[in-house]
Amino acid sequence: MSKTQRRKQERPLFDEAWRTRQANFPPVIGFDYPLNTLVISLTGDQCELDCAHCGGHYLEHMVPIWEADPEGATSCLISGGCDRRGRVPVTSHLDVVERLRPGRVLNWHVGLIGRDEADAIAPHVDIISFDFVGDDETIREVYGLDTGVVGQIAAYELLRSYATVVPHITVGLRGGRFSGEYRALEILQELGADGLVFIVLIPTPGTRYADREAPAPEEVAELLAEARVRFPKTPIHLGCMRPRGSYREQLDPLAVRAGVNVIVSPSARAVSLAHELGLSVDRREECCAVRFKREEYYG
Repeated sequence: MSKTQRRKQERPLFDEAWRTRQANFPPVIGFDYPLNTLVISLTGDQCELDCAHCGGHYLEHMVPIWEADPEGATSCLISGGCDRRGRVPVTSHLDVVERLRPGRVLNWHVGLIGRDEADAIAPHVDIISFDFVGDDETIREVYGLDTGVVGQIAAYELLRSYATVVPHITVGLRGGRFSGEYRALEILQELGADGLVFIVLIPTPGTRYADREAPAPEEVAELLAEARVRFPKTPIHLGCMRPRGSYREQLDPLAVRAGVNVIVSPSARAVSLAHELGLSVDRREECCAVRFKREEYYG
């Protein structure tokens, strides 16, 4: 299919997505720059899974919790590497978490933890960011786990009984290929979702997917538009993890057209388009998931 044919095919979906946004949200778009969120790893740079898309690379850019200095931070993302069952060791260093807690929103990335761990951290949780994958083979190939989609659903439903849980869908997670993203939307429609955050595979040096390509921006945007239509009243964010440079210059304006509510570190073209479409800008300086705690979400 040529690009022209694809544009013609996609236009009705984008038109419907934009109408859906207009009908359910005020003309406001959030642009978030996570300057005031301290990103913490409970495990330093260690992870037992060595996932195909990460390989521990992104842990290197987090602050080990034993070195965390929260001065100036208004929120924290508490994450870390997983054990071989896909669980972040959330009960480690709870004494430090207690010191971080006062006056700050805590957004946790916990993996597939069970009830005992959830009970232990519950007093310190405001939001849980949960990676949701809609395909068994993708889970096995990327994470090396045999838990499958059924394991994702069980963990998601458990966590929702404790806190606001925001599913994160990585577009092109399986080496740049679509594999379960649309199925994830179908499942979340059945289960319910307080919000949706979409991120995009970044082919990262030193990982098993280093030589792959990110999915085409047009295909990512079509998924966003589909999500907007399927979740007409649910806030949808385009998160920070996505390729930079020309990729964002292509994707971000399409995301505006697709009716997203928030874009993290948007491209200049997206900012210009938002103004052209009559959207006013609500700028924040925290992790985008923090919005689900900070406000009665506009609209």
